Amino acid sequence: MTQNAMFSGLVIDERGNAVEVSQVGDRACYVVNDDGFHRHIDAEMVDRQVLRFMRGQVEGQRDLAVTSMLDMLGQDDIFTKAAIESSIDNMEDAVGNPIPQDALQWLGMLGFQIVINEQGEVQEINLPAGGIEEE
Repeated sequence: MTQNAMFSGLVIDERGNAVEVSQVGDRACYVVNDDGFHRHIDAEMVDRQVLRFMRGQVEGQRDLAVTSMLDMLGQDDIFTKAAIESSIDNMEDAVGNPIPQDALQWLGMLGFQIVINEQGEVQEINLPAGGIEEE
């Protein structure tokens, strides 16, 4: 159970309506308004699907991603490389860790959006580079 919805403000329903975030006990939930019925969907379930998708995208370009991160950090040693590769391998472990509000706003301005259905299944992830539908 997570107390934070990682992608707060970036999730919409299939009708294009913004999905709110709410707490149910100590769990964060995305709330889908289904014709007046508010469906509370465990944020961890949605966030894990998104991170799994992102990891798949990075895996397709793993060498480029690692090299780019090393360049951004200004480091090119084996320990930093191992740390970056470990972060990619364990990306789903980040579920529940809050993303800084500035980063969420930046992603939103770039067009990053997650579309979920009433059951909390990710239907589509719109990336800044264009829409990529998840199958």
